[in-house]
Amino acid sequence: MKLKSIILAAGKGTRMKSETPKVLHKIMGKSILGYVLDNIKNFSDEAFIIIGHQAEEVEEFVKSNYAAYKTVLQTPQLGTGHAVSVVCPYLENYSGQVIILCGDTPLIKEKTLQNLLDYHNQTNSDITVLSAIFENPANYGRIIRGHDNSIKYIVEEKDATTEEKSVKEVNAGIYCVNWEKIKPAFSQLKTNNAQGEYYLTDIVKWGKSRNLKVSAYTLENNEEIYGINSRENLANATKIMNNRKLRELMENGVTITDPTSTWISEDTEIGQDTIIYPSTYLEGKNKIGKNCKIGPFTHFRGEVEVADNVKIGNFVEVKKSKIGPNTNAGHLSYIGDSELGSNINIGAGTITANFNPINNVKSKTILKDNVKIGSNSVLVAPVTVEEGANVAAGTIITKDIKAWALAITRAPIRIIENWVKKVSK
Repeated sequence: MKLKSIILAAGKGTRMKSETPKVLHKIMGKSILGYVLDNIKNFSDEAFIIIGHQAEEVEEFVKSNYAAYKTVLQTPQLGTGHAVSVVCPYLENYSGQVIILCGDTPLIKEKTLQNLLDYHNQTNSDITVLSAIFENPANYGRIIRGHDNSIKYIVEEKDATTEEKSVKEVNAGIYCVNWEKIKPAFSQLKTNNAQGEYYLTDIVKWGKSRNLKVSAYTLENNEEIYGINSRENLANATKIMNNRKLRELMENGVTITDPTSTWISEDTEIGQDTIIYPSTYLEGKNKIGKNCKIGPFTHFRGEVEVADNVKIGNFVEVKKSKIGPNTNAGHLSYIGDSELGSNINIGAGTITANFNPINNVKSKTILKDNVKIGSNSVLVAPVTVEEGANVAAGTIITKDIKAWALAITRAPIRIIENWVKKVSK
């Protein structure tokens, strides 16, 4: 079945008080908009991202990370209904389904969107709204039902009467529609409301007036529609997402010794019987094998692959690297843009110098199986240390090292006897 997606990402995000577009603020190394787009990629064959405020930055993000998707400029910005209308020329001859989402709700799950779509199809609906029940529904649009429990319309809080405000069922801002039937609505919406805008919610009343079937699929977990409008919202969403991830990992056989100080991104995979020690921060996309020990005070910056039986310990930072099985980096080291084989030992204070600040080029460090790196060594990339070679403590490596060799750069020690006594007089 064909399915298109429309993502509303044109808002200014004034309360963020930032020069960065709201939807490009990050949670655990990944943008808010990135979470939304990743959640639709498995069932939507085409997506349109509506941009407006700081459009160039959002467009560049989409082009760089989601090249198959299209950005559509909304100018001027006349409301959510108007935002969807700017996509109409691109879907002129389309007759399938469209799912409409907000670009600032990163907690929504792919499974929930699939459930919404399934419910839409099972009920043969023309419009299906995702709804939620809140004891305190302040700031949400209310879903108003008739005596037969069918949906009559959605009213925004600013336009609601006292009776309507008492309704606890709210609009979650996500819709599934049969495009061919709903498309005419976007040229007929009115602005007779408190904000003088074209409301997307008005498609419900429009559909009902034409005897179209309108349904609501009620969300099981209200956290999923938590929107980002401020820095406080961003922090709260990060905490919710992290707690959700930690629960998932523990349920699948990963030990998290202190969930209150551990932060693990949604895109990190971890195998059974791995132990994550306190104050560990794993952002971006990572894959960690079985029976590993990670932390305490370990930082992964994304694109890290760790095989089974690996130890990455105290104050070790890893970025864009592959680490083979039974390898150990115990403490105080930086591993970046590197490829490490199996049975390697990285001594304390080892640095992979991967960045050339003159030309801004990052180069690769390759350590083959059974390599041993002594403490306080610097590996200046690009460099390869072949199988079994040893690097002595305090060594700076600037060229490739052959297999089973010893590499050492160390000035002869000079001992001046009684020096302390002489200079103390």
